[in-house]
Amino acid sequence: MSDEFFMREALALAREAAAAGEVPVGAVVVKDGAVIGRGFNQPISSNDPSAHAEMVALREAAARLRNYRLNDCDLFVTLEPCVMCAGAMLHARINRVVYGAADPKTGACGSVIDLFAERRLNHHATVAGGLLAEEAGQLLQNFFSARRQAPGNV
Repeated sequence: MSDEFFMREALALAREAAAAGEVPVGAVVVKDGAVIGRGFNQPISSNDPSAHAEMVALREAAARLRNYRLNDCDLFVTLEPCVMCAGAMLHARINRVVYGAADPKTGACGSVIDLFAERRLNHHATVAGGLLAEEAGQLLQNFFSARRQAPGNV
């Protein structure tokens, strides 16, 4: 399976988030070529500020492996991770992070800060951004455009 295949899995999850009224971000955790964790944004529906797509996928993967350490796992996410999610990935020992669209407001993989490049931290993951970025970015643009045009929004 290719990186594009796994990012397309994450994009499908992002579409599920949008259908549920959540910001369209999806994520998958992959080990040995198989998806072991899936997640999409759900902080609104779950009343949980930590229920970002990455966190949901990390929780599922950890439960499946019965270990909070996700050694030799890769995480694919449609939007550049925030500080909270990047921190969780560091603690889980994710090997590689691949994201779609950059996040110039809260991105922690180089857009605002690069948590994975911080030498003082004891774990570092390989990070690659921009995979299917246009498609991931378009999902976000469409979602927020529709939100701004909804009755009652200014």
